[in-house]
Amino acid sequence: MVFTSDLSTSDFWLLRQAGYVPLGLVIGNSVYSMGFLGSMATSIKGVVKGELGPITELMHEAKTLAIQRLADEAERLNADGVIGVKLKVEYMHNGEWMEITAIGTAVKKVTDVPLESHAGSSPFITTSIPVKSETVESNL
Repeated sequence: MVFTSDLSTSDFWLLRQAGYVPLGLVIGNSVYSMGFLGSMATSIKGVVKGELGPITELMHEAKTLAIQRLADEAERLNADGVIGVKLKVEYMHNGEWMEITAIGTAVKKVTDVPLESHAGSSPFITTSIPVKSETVESNL
């Protein structure tokens, strides 16, 4: 089986011990424009204390979309989940655009080895995104 992954050798070994195999690297991203008005509101709001609600909401939407696209890609591989998910935020176009990229390794259960049977069983699953549901679990 050929696959790409950013798992370490130790992560791969723990994954196999738990009865999973990696299927491949999966990626989801979204690029949002903060817009001119968003930049102005941020500048004005930055003078006083307080959360920048519209910007926070925008970032949340972008993150949710990137994670959903990652999960969709994993589902196309018939994965049971995604592990080792990392989120990267980049600002482009003089800070007016924001790109969020989610990257992880899609995995498939191949045996019925219970995770609880291994010492320190779940720390290797740093972030788990079930492919067929909307919940996101994290051990971070």
